[in-house]
Amino acid sequence: MTIYESDLPGIGRKFQIMARSGDKLVIVVHDDGRRELYHFYHNDPDESISMVALDDYEARQAAGIIGGLTYRPKALESLQLALDDLVIDWCKVELDFDCVNKTIGELRVRKTTGASILAIVEPDHSKKINPGPDQILRQGATLVIAGERAQVRALRHLIARGSQ
Repeated sequence: MTIYESDLPGIGRKFQIMARSGDKLVIVVHDDGRRELYHFYHNDPDESISMVALDDYEARQAAGIIGGLTYRPKALESLQLALDDLVIDWCKVELDFDCVNKTIGELRVRKTTGASILAIVEPDHSKKINPGPDQILRQGATLVIAGERAQVRALRHLIARGSQ
């Protein structure tokens, strides 16, 4: 995927996305918070197929859905997102993981790995944002973890196999 970004003086910012599928999507973020999404024909990248306008709230809701915050397809239960040196990773706690029924504090997650558990999504879809050291890690939960790549790798190892 290729993303081109440009300023639109007096309007906002334009993002042009060329997907691997060959589709072209243009998103215009207006200074007043509105977003416009334009989809273009494969064989005519200058002719728009459709346009959708969203207000700021609608755009944020759609972003959450697209980004997998409300539903993550089974094939993507373990996914990484990199932002410069920061990596955000989703990791499902399996039955045989060493961390099952242990607390974050007991595992010494941050001290041992340098990474953090940002949130926990339980199998019943309840969410715990910024869980504390007393939070118990249960089988089937999905952990949202963050840190540098090596720290995230160390945290994945810690929860799966315990300390080295």
